[in-house]
Amino acid sequence: MPGATAAFGLRTRLVIAFLLVAAVSAVTTAALTYREARSAVLVRAQDTAVASFREEVEQFVPSLPLDPDSLRWYLYDIAARAKPHPWIVFAEYGSLRASSGDRPVSGVLTQELRRTTLTSPHGSFERVVKDGSAYLTIGMPVMTRVVAGGDAVPSGLVLFAVMPMTNEEVDINALVTAARDGALPGLAVALVPALLASRSVLRPVRELRRAARSMGGGQLDTRIPVHGRDEMADLARTFNESAARLERSVEELREAGARARRFASDVSHELRTPLAGMLAVTDVVDEDAGTLAPDTARAVRLISAETGKLAVLVEDLMEISRFDARAAELNADEVDAAEAVRSTLSGRQWLGRVRAELPDGFRIRLDPRRFDVIVANLVGNALRHGAEPVTVRLSVRGDVLITEVHDSGPGIAPDALPHIFDRFYKADAARTRSSGSGLGLAITVENIQLHGGTISAENAPGGGALFTVELPFDGPASGCGAPGGPLSAQSGRRPAAGRARKETTA
Repeated sequence: MPGATAAFGLRTRLVIAFLLVAAVSAVTTAALTYREARSAVLVRAQDTAVASFREEVEQFVPSLPLDPDSLRWYLYDIAARAKPHPWIVFAEYGSLRASSGDRPVSGVLTQELRRTTLTSPHGSFERVVKDGSAYLTIGMPVMTRVVAGGDAVPSGLVLFAVMPMTNEEVDINALVTAARDGALPGLAVALVPALLASRSVLRPVRELRRAARSMGGGQLDTRIPVHGRDEMADLARTFNESAARLERSVEELREAGARARRFASDVSHELRTPLAGMLAVTDVVDEDAGTLAPDTARAVRLISAETGKLAVLVEDLMEISRFDARAAELNADEVDAAEAVRSTLSGRQWLGRVRAELPDGFRIRLDPRRFDVIVANLVGNALRHGAEPVTVRLSVRGDVLITEVHDSGPGIAPDALPHIFDRFYKADAARTRSSGSGLGLAITVENIQLHGGTISAENAPGGGALFTVELPFDGPASGCGAPGGPLSAQSGRRPAAGRARKETTA
């Protein structure tokens, strides 16, 4: 709905996007920090322990042969100097096994560590997780020199150190907790710049929406204030330039339309006087056509007919120009709808050709002259382009008066239905020389809309064209009156005086 803020409107989406970016950044930073800190903590503890244990092993020169008790005392002595945390030291010498402690952690020494230690003079180490606890295990072979000054060779004695990494786990867990506890307040703090950023983005968008709505209401001089040099400022400048061009184009079109309407009106007015004289002359000549030679009589009747068509076209153009200039007004009065329709049919001598279903008692406020034009145009159009019998039917639905005109012809071609009310449109190209101007139905539509009503055209299920006019009972109030003068139109408007004997159909 216009003006309403949707649950997932632009502001909400901007804030969510901002928070998502902040969350991803915070999580990524926390993850990288955690990884680096964890690696630093473990590597520092690991390097310290390995270096310290290697130093102790290199200084350890046991007297051989070894017995378990003396070896255990050596192990106690080495474990006492453990860095950075206490070790549990194990010794393996052939089938001899000794340990500096009683804790059952010998299971953390893997076969892989033993194999690697035996093949490497510098020893080996690995981190092991057992029963949810992390341990650093180090294996170092004890080297000896068979000959003084000779190369060191393995003595067969291997020492292992097992260091629980409880403190490191506590430090790492503290890092995780700190990262988690810091991320949530960080997101809450990020909400403030998100709202400020969305506000700065949405302000020009709202101004653009208001400006577009204002222009849609006809205020083409609407412009948007331009602030800054960013993309939104470029959008505002582009909108203002487009609005200025549109305003100029519309003004030019209005001026061109006004000139065209004035031209049509002026031409029509200028033609009325000579046409009135021509109609008077053709009336006199037409009456004496029977006394003339056959060829001359045909020429006289042709001139008379074409002059009548030209008079109808001029009146139609004048009427259309009044509608275009919004000068057409209503002289509304309360009338009996059935009586008004009968008056239209009687005045054009159609009572014998039209079947009327006109229940009395439907009193409605309308302009009788314009209602006469509506009914006459529709009935005349049905008689000329449809087939008899033609039916005119009045009915009421709610507060709407419905007038239906139904003929018995072949109906309206499907491709012609969308254009049936267009000006100068003729469904049959062969009718370009017909008596109609192509403006009758367009004038009908204008008169109906002036009453606040609607009209529709369709092909009836039983055949024939069906035109339906709906006029509200509470029609427009009485106007100041349209310009005077009798209306003559394509579809059966009331003919001018002196020509009633010839123009008895619409």
